[in-house]
Amino acid sequence: MTLIRNKYWVLSLLLLLGSVIPSDAATTTINPKVLHIINRLSFGPAPGDIKKVEAMGVENYIKQQLSPDSISESESLTRKLSQMKTLNFNPVQLWQYSATIPAGVISSQEKKQAIIKQSRQISNEIMQSRLLRATSSNRQLQEVMVDFWYNHFNVDANKGRNRIWVGAYEQEAIRPYALGKFRDLLGATAHHPAMLLYLDNAKNKVSNRPDAKGKIEGLNENYARELMELHTLGVDGGYTQQDVMALAKVFSGWGIVNKPNQDNSDGFEFNSKHHDFSDKVFLGHKIKGSGKAEGEEALNILARSPATARHISYKLAQYFVNDNPPETLVKKLAQRYLVTDGNIRDVLNTLFQSSEFWDEKNFNSKFKTPYQYAVSVVRATGMELNNTISISEFLNQSAMPLYRCPTPDGYKNTKEAWLNPDAMTRRLSFASAIANGSLKISSLPPQNNPDKVKAPKLRKTIPPAGNRDLTIFKPTRQMKPGKPKGVQQRKANQPIPVDYEQLMNTLGNSFSPQTQKAIASSPPEIRSGLILGSPEFMRR
Repeated sequence: MTLIRNKYWVLSLLLLLGSVIPSDAATTTINPKVLHIINRLSFGPAPGDIKKVEAMGVENYIKQQLSPDSISESESLTRKLSQMKTLNFNPVQLWQYSATIPAGVISSQEKKQAIIKQSRQISNEIMQSRLLRATSSNRQLQEVMVDFWYNHFNVDANKGRNRIWVGAYEQEAIRPYALGKFRDLLGATAHHPAMLLYLDNAKNKVSNRPDAKGKIEGLNENYARELMELHTLGVDGGYTQQDVMALAKVFSGWGIVNKPNQDNSDGFEFNSKHHDFSDKVFLGHKIKGSGKAEGEEALNILARSPATARHISYKLAQYFVNDNPPETLVKKLAQRYLVTDGNIRDVLNTLFQSSEFWDEKNFNSKFKTPYQYAVSVVRATGMELNNTISISEFLNQSAMPLYRCPTPDGYKNTKEAWLNPDAMTRRLSFASAIANGSLKISSLPPQNNPDKVKAPKLRKTIPPAGNRDLTIFKPTRQMKPGKPKGVQQRKANQPIPVDYEQLMNTLGNSFSPQTQKAIASSPPEIRSGLILGSPEFMRR
């Protein structure tokens, strides 16, 4: 095992205690506004980002990121995404593909293995595409908002057929509307089979229709309740249990096609025989029994509610500004939401122009989630991501697996949810492994049996006390300390550590005096690990 001595542990202890606050940051020649806007509108600086934003100006950077279609993507990213066979399949195509038995397969065991392999391919490709886009897309704000909205309208891949549908859900219901009208986003999620399955509206059927056929399980209020509590009005949004029941009746019959066919390629089906056609009163509005149109009317009511405007505005302010966002900002955003009929782009522009966003006390104040941290590490190093296995494993061990949040409220984005000793030890291990080159994220994964490839394990350690050392991820090899740079020749397959001077430049050298002192007084071969494990880098 590689043992990093006491200086590393002192820095780690500062991180664990959260003792370094934004005001401790060292004065640099970099405009702090440039770093702030990069940290909030993207997943963190990549090499050259600071100079690019300085050259184009903060205002132009904001305008550009708010119009992602105007930004070209790299040939490398486009090529990698185009090689993913199932990435743009619709729900029916995914359903059919996952159940297709290859020619020549006869035995039941072989059939079972083939189906497992194809389902796993679907899951792997959507996870790879998300991480590739997050780490290397030039449309960073769009990727940030895809993460935000997927979390807001969370769907768990562990539930039934959603293991193959979450990718289509993100591609069809989230990504196209991430910077558009909230009503369009709300409607896309409401119609998608992944949501209908996850929150049980596929089971929401009336039990008093004499002409209904098949097993009728009665009304299911799950989606109706979460639609108001989580997706729109908020827990204090002013609805009652009567509203929940009325909304469940409105969405009765909204379900999933029984058999895959191209006539219903989106997987959605409205079954009139399972719908309650009675007139309803919902949030004080009379809704005449008319079938599927009732659901659209209810979505209009919810999307245009002042309670929804406030709920969405609060969550955006909390994500982009502070764990406890200023009430003045929330009101400002809610007003903009209502004036623009829920135009997300306009609301964000108002947020990015606000005095609250540019208040220096909010600079570097947000603690990164495990997902934000892992993506920011890859971006900061400038490594080309070809192998996402190690990142996925880190997220699994950090209690934030992609597409597998078990609760409908999604993952938290506040410091209290993620700052604890065990989680910090995992981050430090991951940072050290990336920094010393032992996690080969730029190497293509083995092709002989990619389904069985496993990422290296991140060691779970007990935080040391006194003079005990902190056990860090074991590197494959390591340059011996004390030798002048360039004296030793690197052997074949020997990991290449991250250049700490380049890393400092990428991040604007915006570290506290304590951190800079710890880095300067440490051996060169561990400096990149210290930078990526520093208290400042844990924040955005």
